[in-house]
Amino acid sequence: MGKKSRRKAKLRAAARMAQSAQAQPVNQPKPMPAQLASKPAVAEIKPAAATLQQTYRPSQAGKYQYVPAELRQIAIIAGSLFVILIVLAIILQGLKV
Repeated sequence: MGKKSRRKAKLRAAARMAQSAQAQPVNQPKPMPAQLASKPAVAEIKPAAATLQQTYRPSQAGKYQYVPAELRQIAIIAGSLFVILIVLAIILQGLKV
């Protein structure tokens, strides 16, 4: 069933590429030196009103729900291994003496 989701993702990506290709003109004439001189030196900054809405994808939120639980498990295992190593080091130091 994993193939279906990859196919959908590929189709979505292809659709986005097609839309961006349509939105951007392919052949733009290069500005002549006289046109360059008439343009201001500083480009205008246009505010991005929908930046947050464009970057947040609610469909991605449910995709990684398991990550915090798995990170917690990894931290517990790593901590217990460090404790075991420290205890073994203390025990082995006591046996040498």
